[in-house]
Amino acid sequence: MFIALLLTSTRTCVSTRMSCLHEAEVHVCIVILSKMEKGKKTLGEKLKGSEVRGRVNGHHQENDMENLSLFEIIKLGKSATQSVVDDWIESYKTDRDPALLELINFFIHCSGCKGVCVSEMFRHMQNSEIIRKMTEEFDEDSGDYPLAMAGPVWKKFKLSLCEFIAVLVRQCQYSIIYDEYMMDTVISLLTGLSDSQVRAFRHTSTLAAMKLMTALVNVALNLSINLDNTQRQYETERNKSIGKRANERLELLLQKRKELQENQDEIENMMNAIFKGVFIHRYRDVIAEIRVVCIEEIGMWMKMYSDAFLNDSYLKYVGWTMYDKQGEVRLKCLTALQGLYYSRELNARLELFTSRFKDRIVSMTLDKEYDVAVQAIKLLTLALQSNDEVLTAEDCESVYHLVYSAHRPVAVAAGEFLYKKLFSHHGPEDEGRPRRGRQCLNANLIRTTVLFFLESELHEHGAYLVDSLWDCASELLKDWESMISLLLDEPYPGEEALTDAQEAALIEIMLCAVRQTCECHPPIGRGPGKRVLTAKEKKTQLDDRTKITETFAVALPLLLAKYSVDPEKVTNLLQFPQYFDLEIYTTGRLEKHLDALLRQVRDVVEKHTEKDVLEACSMTFHALCNEDFTIYNRVDIVRSQILDEQVDKFHRLLEDILQEGEEPDEDDAYQVLSTLKRITAFHNAHDLTKWDLFTSNYKLLNSGLQNGDMPEQIVAHALQCTHYVILWHLAKVSEGSASKAFTILCDALLIFSYQIVASGREALEPLVFSPDASLQSELLNFILDHVFVDQDEDSSTDDEANKIEALHRRRNLLAAFCKLVIYNVVDMKTGADIFKQYMRYYNDYGDIIKETMSKARQIDKIQCAKTLILSLQQLFNEMLSDLGCNFDRSTSAFCGIKELARRFSLTFGLDQVKTREAIAMLHKDGIEFAFKEPSPQGEGGPPLNLAFLDILSEFSSKLLRQDKKTVHLYLERFMTFQMALQRDDCWLPLISYRNSLQVGADDDTLSVISGMSSRSSARSRRSKQPAASKRKLPEGTCESSCSSSDVSMWVNREQSGPHTPVMMSSPHIVSTVLRDTKKLCPEQGYMGVYSMSNETQHTPLQQPSQVAWMMAQKQQQERASLQYGKMRGHIQHTIRRGSGLMEDDEEPIVEDVMMSSEERLDDLNEGMDFETMDIDLPPSKNRRERSELKPDYFDPASIMDDSVLNVSMF
Repeated sequence: MFIALLLTSTRTCVSTRMSCLHEAEVHVCIVILSKMEKGKKTLGEKLKGSEVRGRVNGHHQENDMENLSLFEIIKLGKSATQSVVDDWIESYKTDRDPALLELINFFIHCSGCKGVCVSEMFRHMQNSEIIRKMTEEFDEDSGDYPLAMAGPVWKKFKLSLCEFIAVLVRQCQYSIIYDEYMMDTVISLLTGLSDSQVRAFRHTSTLAAMKLMTALVNVALNLSINLDNTQRQYETERNKSIGKRANERLELLLQKRKELQENQDEIENMMNAIFKGVFIHRYRDVIAEIRVVCIEEIGMWMKMYSDAFLNDSYLKYVGWTMYDKQGEVRLKCLTALQGLYYSRELNARLELFTSRFKDRIVSMTLDKEYDVAVQAIKLLTLALQSNDEVLTAEDCESVYHLVYSAHRPVAVAAGEFLYKKLFSHHGPEDEGRPRRGRQCLNANLIRTTVLFFLESELHEHGAYLVDSLWDCASELLKDWESMISLLLDEPYPGEEALTDAQEAALIEIMLCAVRQTCECHPPIGRGPGKRVLTAKEKKTQLDDRTKITETFAVALPLLLAKYSVDPEKVTNLLQFPQYFDLEIYTTGRLEKHLDALLRQVRDVVEKHTEKDVLEACSMTFHALCNEDFTIYNRVDIVRSQILDEQVDKFHRLLEDILQEGEEPDEDDAYQVLSTLKRITAFHNAHDLTKWDLFTSNYKLLNSGLQNGDMPEQIVAHALQCTHYVILWHLAKVSEGSASKAFTILCDALLIFSYQIVASGREALEPLVFSPDASLQSELLNFILDHVFVDQDEDSSTDDEANKIEALHRRRNLLAAFCKLVIYNVVDMKTGADIFKQYMRYYNDYGDIIKETMSKARQIDKIQCAKTLILSLQQLFNEMLSDLGCNFDRSTSAFCGIKELARRFSLTFGLDQVKTREAIAMLHKDGIEFAFKEPSPQGEGGPPLNLAFLDILSEFSSKLLRQDKKTVHLYLERFMTFQMALQRDDCWLPLISYRNSLQVGADDDTLSVISGMSSRSSARSRRSKQPAASKRKLPEGTCESSCSSSDVSMWVNREQSGPHTPVMMSSPHIVSTVLRDTKKLCPEQGYMGVYSMSNETQHTPLQQPSQVAWMMAQKQQQERASLQYGKMRGHIQHTIRRGSGLMEDDEEPIVEDVMMSSEERLDDLNEGMDFETMDIDLPPSKNRRERSELKPDYFDPASIMDDSVLNVSMF
């Protein structure tokens, strides 16, 4: 239909239109065009032979701007849009088909399509066929196109695209757009693309069409102005007398008016074609971004060319779209309307629209999207400025209560609406009012604010109301003189005095305004909190605080004297000194006003017993008793006098009660209670230790406990006062007491853990307490801050004896926390921060950490493995933060992490079946961590954590042969084909880890099945041979077997829930009284406290499948000789490696070997003497030193002496 409109419109040639210009103007245009043609190369010549250009990843390989397409020039944004458009116009004038073809390809490429429309397609195919062809070549897999891509480049491209269209129409508005060719083709193309099912085509073409429409509206507006001017000139010339009339000028003006009218009609036809062909269909598109574009542009049309577009035919689309489901579309509707309501001229033409959609706009003030609600309130404020009666009282009340909203932008917008509605109207009678005092204009506005505050039935938060009005009415809220005048001055004749409720509301508003002025941040619950103030804001804050002090230092004693009997008013008034600049009392010579204030506060303490009033008095003295100011002594004397009087009175009353020995009468009880209230209120903010209130309160409570006749309120306040006494003592607690408190807390958590319900004590289940995540974090942070410190950093210890004693205390702290880990009181993952310190602090805490790992593995092998790998990951991340992503793998930090991984690997022993799932899960987490973060070098570079695979390879030897294959398959899930081909140094961790999974497939030294089936016989055989080792090997460790029918089961294993913890024996308590100092026997070691009962350590052993057993027996004889040699060499090599730092790591080796099959055991005994096989390495120097210490946590006898306690833990 729009094509028909275009074809039926009357057009005239360009030369005819140019004839209406003056001859001088035409001559200048011809000269300029001739010079441009001689000096510039046309865009068609530049693009000749480059109709289709090759691209790599969407970018041209040539840097020459002459070889770039129009799309790429706009994308780069290096050329001015004006010059780009001028070049295109020159090429269009030279040969319009190639130029128009370039413009068509420009819109196609802006949509993200890589296809190109060639000249043959352009000449022989319809637009619909071209669009269908481009759709076939469109890559819809990625879903990205320029307008949907993020980043500054594409954001700038969108702006450049819109600017290009606007400049193109502006430069062509006098000639080319009327040639019946360019605009017809472009509009037809954009209309067809906007109807495409491809989102990229639809979005891009809609944006282009709307911007094209906006540019045409601007052209139509200019034509309308020129047409009006020409018509006015014609009428002026025609109205002249016949003698003065110039007929030639009349004919010229008439011809010019005719041509302008024809041009305007043609532009209107183009706009109708775009509006009906694109806007009508796309303003309700399924894509919200497209709807936003349509609404934004129609708002621009109505604002630019209101005579044509500001009518109900176009406004209805904005009104309908205000009901859109997407908040961004509703927001765009409101912003579009704000541009119309802002103009008083346009506002008058919106009456019908306002009456039709006013209810919807009012309801949008409660929109779930806060941004929409804010703009709806602002729109109503603009509508209110033009017509005060456009909103009813109900409409205004629905906005008023939003000043109490928790969302500050909504509240501020509602505060501005309230201010415009109630405070911005001044009558003629307000002209002669004084600027200050009770009769000033601000005083009347303050009255209005108080009335509004009292009439707000929904809320009573004065701070929220003040904050809402702060941005628009801060000058009013800072008029302290007018507020004080309303409270203290007598009303003038005929003036209505403030009621008691109004006075209380005014005092509260005045306090909130003072607080807002001094703190410069919104009240609690509204806004992000405190922010950094600028230098200007800080200066304003200091000036306002000085003014507040000077004003209220004089007025506050008078206000307290007037309202001293009203608890609510006094409570608010006593909070003002907290915001004073106390230096003003001295510099301003206001000491007499300070004395008056102290007298009033003292009278308030004597008159009132309400808790809020007394606490306000206490906080007032706390604010004034600042040792940094010279008024401290003056205030401290008054405070001491008040407390001396109250404490002496309390002692006298207490003695009378204790001497009588009877229940106190009502008068005595009231006197005791009121005195206790005053003392307790002051003790909350002041240290009253020197008055020894604990003894007096103890006597009072003891008397009430013995006689049972003490009133409940007296007991409550006595307990509260005693509570404050204890808190003030705790505030002076030393660091050593903090360590004791930590130990006691750990033991308390252990006692009240799930262990308390064991052995038939289910009745104690209500006492079970599990620490939350925050408490666990605090405990762990205490350990990290107080245990893992170097002795050089401990400045409190000078001599060697003190250092040893400090080490002893730190070991006890660590042991107390480790008990929480192994007894499942805290999450096992918290042990990662402990385990990662194993190498660094081995000499001090190595035995404790190693035993903690051993017991944690017994509780849950998989979770323990996850904790170990987590500790390595934490160390790796710390190393990256210190050294950066381009670190050298030969650095001491990386080598230390790798060595720690090797030590962790040794703790798993030789029984690969027992640790099979744990090792597998460890590799799984390690692989995922290595490929978790992308490469900082961009695509093609190694992942950030790829070097972690080098650390993970230390655990590859603990995998079974079939598990190595499965882990390798899981690794390949994260690898790309290009990764497998890389051989650079940065890829060496991946190469070495893959090799560790591929080599050694035949290195299994023990048969899995035979090792499982003959374990019981091996254990019984071992028990017959007494061992001569000094350190006993643990017996009866928990064992489990896994079926070999599904080797890859653990790779995809998901933790469906927490593992049921093993119920371990009741632990010893660290905080109990220690025995006398004694030496630890060497054979005792430090491992006794973790002993477990045999009943809790055994789990049923699953039998292997029959098929697996038969396969193992078939292969047993074929591999016996080969495995014997490898096993023997492996064991000897392991024993030799055990002489290093971690000498205890090799203890399980003997057990694993002795748990092998009987056939191999005989062979092993031939080459190894098990009488001398026990590991007996010399203790380290630090252990010899520790043997001289008094017993620490790891001596069970010294920690829990039955002879002293003679009771069980429960």
